[in-house]
Amino acid sequence: MNTRRQMIQHAMLALTAAPFSQACAREQHSIKQPANGYDKALSASIPEGASLKIVARSGHVAAGQYPWHSAPDGGACFSTDDGGWVYVSNSEMPARTGGAGSLRFNAKGDVVDSYPILTGTSRNCAGGKTPWGTWLSCEENNDSGEVYECDPLGKKPAKALPLLGRYNHEAAAFDPATGYVYLTEDKPDGGLYRFIPENKQSLEKGRLEVAVIENGQLMWRTIPDPLASKIPTRYQVKNTAQFRGGEGIIYHNGSIFFTTKIDNRVWSLGLQTHQLNIVYDAATSKTPILTGVDNIEVTPSGELLVAEDGGNMQIIALTQNGEAQALVTLHNQNQSEITGPAFSPDGSRLYFSSQRGISGRSEDGITYELTLPKPFMIMS
Repeated sequence: MNTRRQMIQHAMLALTAAPFSQACAREQHSIKQPANGYDKALSASIPEGASLKIVARSGHVAAGQYPWHSAPDGGACFSTDDGGWVYVSNSEMPARTGGAGSLRFNAKGDVVDSYPILTGTSRNCAGGKTPWGTWLSCEENNDSGEVYECDPLGKKPAKALPLLGRYNHEAAAFDPATGYVYLTEDKPDGGLYRFIPENKQSLEKGRLEVAVIENGQLMWRTIPDPLASKIPTRYQVKNTAQFRGGEGIIYHNGSIFFTTKIDNRVWSLGLQTHQLNIVYDAATSKTPILTGVDNIEVTPSGELLVAEDGGNMQIIALTQNGEAQALVTLHNQNQSEITGPAFSPDGSRLYFSSQRGISGRSEDGITYELTLPKPFMIMS
């Protein structure tokens, strides 16, 4: 995409508050290791005053009867009527052995149940929350991956949403003002898509579009065949904007933010202005510690958190001046990746996973809870 450089500007992220990144910048400490019985999976560096624990392991039952799935990936938290919450997590396993599952927490933060919410799908990578409280689980499955809408409580069956396109899906984010869904594609020449629903409360009917660059401007064009029966979606429209390995995407304050792993960039797109900016670029940053950019989350005070696929196995916060600060560093897990960062509804706890754990095997995934000290609990 040669014309893209003509319209892209490097930009700093406009943050709603600075205290989260200031707390991140405190000297981190490593968790103390008892002489006997220490779990190597808890070897990590976290901020002073925070605590880290394991809430689920692949193949083990945390509560209820569900053995936690292998290769935990993208995730999100949902409030429940009893004052607790649910953490939803995808399973990036191949050949229809993937899907998604939930951990249910009571109001005290104890795990009280776990259960599957989607089965029989392949390489469920990231996804996104709908405004009506469901989870979109996206298949990163070559040019045939689909999006599935799931009930975090596991009471309603999951349903496929084929009109959101069949391609190598990664993640999804909603614009609450319009109801449009923005989607990334994990390909070296992947597209950036948006779905315009006929009804804001349903994704079963609507129009799929792809971002294009025409005369140096970002515009949208309709995908003729979202089911990709003959031609992959990213090749159906002339001048499709190419992004090098689209990963996580999230909405915040009138913009969407997304990551591209091959060039280690974090992008923003103003939904009113259609202005595309680079928020972070490892090649030009003064603090290029963020590499292997992947899943993305917004802190309660409005800053971006980016999880690393590889890199130094860190979750990185982008500060007010656009610099990168480490929030969490996992040790002894160089063959894994950090996935699924998501805050509890009150912002006091951050959930995330190590997809392949210490062994580097998908069957040894670990899901964590980071409890944050009160200076982090700054609600926007």
